[in-house]
Amino acid sequence: MRFERSFCTAPQCSPSRAALHTGLYPHSSGVMGLAHPPYGWRLNPGVRHTAQILADNGYTTALVGMQHLTDRGSARDLGYSTVLPVAPAYEEADATLALLGEFRGQSAPFYLEVGFEEPHRPYDFGGAQPDASLGVRVPGYLPEVPQARADLAAFQGAIRQMDTAVGRILVALDQLELTENTCVIFATDHGAAMPRAKCTLYDPGIEIALLWRWPSAGLGSGRVVSELVSNVDVTPTLLEGLGIQLPESTQGHSLWPLLTGYGAYASRSEVFAEKTFHTAYEPMRAIRTDRHKLIVNFEVSTRVDVPSDIRESPIYPLMPSEFNSVRPPVELYDLAEDRWEQRNLAGADGLLTLEADLRRRLLDWMRATSDPLLTGPVASPYYADAVSWLAES
Repeated sequence: MRFERSFCTAPQCSPSRAALHTGLYPHSSGVMGLAHPPYGWRLNPGVRHTAQILADNGYTTALVGMQHLTDRGSARDLGYSTVLPVAPAYEEADATLALLGEFRGQSAPFYLEVGFEEPHRPYDFGGAQPDASLGVRVPGYLPEVPQARADLAAFQGAIRQMDTAVGRILVALDQLELTENTCVIFATDHGAAMPRAKCTLYDPGIEIALLWRWPSAGLGSGRVVSELVSNVDVTPTLLEGLGIQLPESTQGHSLWPLLTGYGAYASRSEVFAEKTFHTAYEPMRAIRTDRHKLIVNFEVSTRVDVPSDIRESPIYPLMPSEFNSVRPPVELYDLAEDRWEQRNLAGADGLLTLEADLRRRLLDWMRATSDPLLTGPVASPYYADAVSWLAES
């Protein structure tokens, strides 16, 4: 099953992965910024990762490669009993196949997570080479120039290297006769590391891939699902499918009735997205419906903040107007008429009722999830560490 309108809760690695693995929005899980030094964001005490929940229910748990929710040396704290290092995709596939062989001979069920480095810049990890064998299509939010085509070809080459590894893992499940009873979830955590995508709340930043395969659970083959879904829904769906009770704090919606056709499913009328910190304090919240998006920016900054990896893109110097103008406090877009969110309609005559409705719904969500932005600016772990050091001195 492929979800063609799947969105993440945050357009950056750690906060989005926290939502994926806890069923909580980033500001509720505690991960409102990057986990690696010097940023140091962590899950709040008592918030349980998918691996912890499944380990507590008798599953053997393993991680191959990236996780980005804690320091690499602390990954076992998230619930993994086996942790193998980040490596090129073909080596991670080798490690995964070896683990699958071990798991096949045991009575306990297994949870195996594989995190790939390849889609990250500079797109040459493990010797990945640019790939334009099926052409290169430049999306409308980027300029149609040779630099963009070259950058996207490099991105495609990294994806192909990863995709080949995923294919090997799926073939191994077939060969080990594990396919029928194994749930396979393929997900990305945020949009591409391209200008005006990753680290923005525009659709290129929050659109993600989401695919599920689980033959014995009755998921239909080749289905394409057009419902709005969020990656905060993944863990609740998985736990319901496994018959495991959801934590009371869960904020995501289970997609199980949608996947299987059993039971009533209440379609989402909107998804929510947020960013609080990346490399700096950038608080913003958004609501996206079938047709419209409202973004509220809570601090003054440039229109689009550019993370360090995107500054490496040859496209970045070609889009100065995107990065030098001041970010408006409110942004409203008609996605049917303006796919790439270029025309801000906030305050426009004839749309004030719509804008007020979206504003109310966004505020209701922030209140229901106890968003800390409603009570004042949010401090980072770096601030807390500095205050603690100062007090000790």
